[in-house]
Amino acid sequence: MDAEHLYDDVDRARLVEEPPKRVDAPVRTAFERDRARVVHAASSRRLAAKTQVVGPQSDDFVRNRLTHSLEVAQIARDLSRALGSQPDIAETAALAHDLGHPPFGHNGERALAAVSEACGGFEGNAQTLRLLTRLEAKTFDDGPDGGRSVGLNLTRATLDACTKYPWERAPEGPDALKYGVYGDDRAVYDWMRGDAPARRRCLEAQVMDLADDVAYSVHDVEDGVVAGRLDLTALDPPAVWATLRDWYLPNARDADLDLALEGLRSVASWPTASYDGSRRHLAALKNLTSDLIGRFCGDVQQATFAAGDGPFVRYRADLVLPAQTLLEIAVLKGIAAHHVMQAADRVAALEHQRELLTDLVAVLCDRGPDALDRQYADDWRAAPDDAARLRVVVDQVAALTDASAVARHARLHHT
Repeated sequence: MDAEHLYDDVDRARLVEEPPKRVDAPVRTAFERDRARVVHAASSRRLAAKTQVVGPQSDDFVRNRLTHSLEVAQIARDLSRALGSQPDIAETAALAHDLGHPPFGHNGERALAAVSEACGGFEGNAQTLRLLTRLEAKTFDDGPDGGRSVGLNLTRATLDACTKYPWERAPEGPDALKYGVYGDDRAVYDWMRGDAPARRRCLEAQVMDLADDVAYSVHDVEDGVVAGRLDLTALDPPAVWATLRDWYLPNARDADLDLALEGLRSVASWPTASYDGSRRHLAALKNLTSDLIGRFCGDVQQATFAAGDGPFVRYRADLVLPAQTLLEIAVLKGIAAHHVMQAADRVAALEHQRELLTDLVAVLCDRGPDALDRQYADDWRAAPDDAARLRVVVDQVAALTDASAVARHARLHHT
C-alpha cells in the first residue's frame, strides 16, 4: 500500500510556501521534490572529495562521503519501504546526513569544534541543518531587502528526518559533543519540530541513523580489507576489544563481544582465507557486505514488527534495535577503528589535518571578507559581532573539500 496517505499537510509544509509547478511539469510528490533538491545541491557534489575513512585522493576504490551517503540512502530506502513508511523521506535524510561534515571527516569536525567555541561550537549534524535551511541557497523568504535564504526549503517531515540529534548543545556531558542545532538556527528548528516530543527522533530519522551505522560498520571493514590494513581471518580480539571500548562502548564485556564476533563469523560468507585481491575474493567480500546488511536490517525489521502494529511513520512508532545487532555492528566498528583509524601512519596525518584547519580558520578570520567566497563575504559584512564573523569563517571552511582546504591554505600563505 502507498504510504503517502500516512502523512498530512503539516508533514508536507515548507517554511516558505511555494506556488504550484507548471501544469505541464512532471507530477511529483512533495517528498520526491525534497529528494531531488538534495541530489542537485552543490553540497552533495562536494561530498565526493571529502574523507570517509581513507582519504579520497589515496585510492580510487575506497569510499568517500558521497559514495557512503549513496549506500546509506539505499539501505534506508529499502528498510523504510519494508516498514511501510515513505521511502523518499528516509532516503533524502540519508543522502543529506553528511552534508555538514567538513574536510577530513570526523577529524576535521574535531578541529573545527575546538576553534569555534566562541560562536557556539561545531557539530556536523547541526551544520547539516544549517546547510539545508540557510547556506544551500534555493529559496528566500519575503523579508526586507529581498529576504533571507531558507536553504532548500524542504518539507517539515523530511527536514525532521535529517535531524539525528534533536536538541541544542548543552554546557557539558554528551550533549556538549553531539547536538543538532546551533543557537542562531533555533527559529527554523522550532518550526520544524513543532509539537514533536522533546528529544525524540521521528521514525524516519531512526531509519536514517541505523542505515548510517550499518553502512559505516560494514563498508569501513570492506575498505580496510581491500586496502590491506586488516585480515578478517587473523583478528586479535583482545586488542580489538580494547579499541572498541576506547572508541565506542566503554562498558562492553569481553564475553558479550566474543559472542557478537561468533555471530558474525557464523555468516556463511565470512572469509576463511586471507584476501588476495583476486576477482573471486572481491566477489566474496561483496557478498559478505550484502549478507551483513541483510542480517542487521532483517533483525531490526523483525523486532520492530514484533513490538507493535504501526503504522511505522513519524512519531507513531519507534525502530526496535536488538541488543545483539547493536553489538555486532559495534564489533565491526571496533575492527575498523583498531586496524585502520588508529594506524600509526594515519595518526600523524590526522594531526597535520587538524593543524591545517585550525590555521586556516585563524588566517581567514584575520584576512576577513576579501579572503572569503562571495556568499560568505556577504555574511561576514552582515555579521553583528566577532562571534558571528567566526561562524561565517567556520561555514566557509566546513564547505571546503579535502583538496580545496589544502589548496586554500597554501594560497593564503603565499599571498
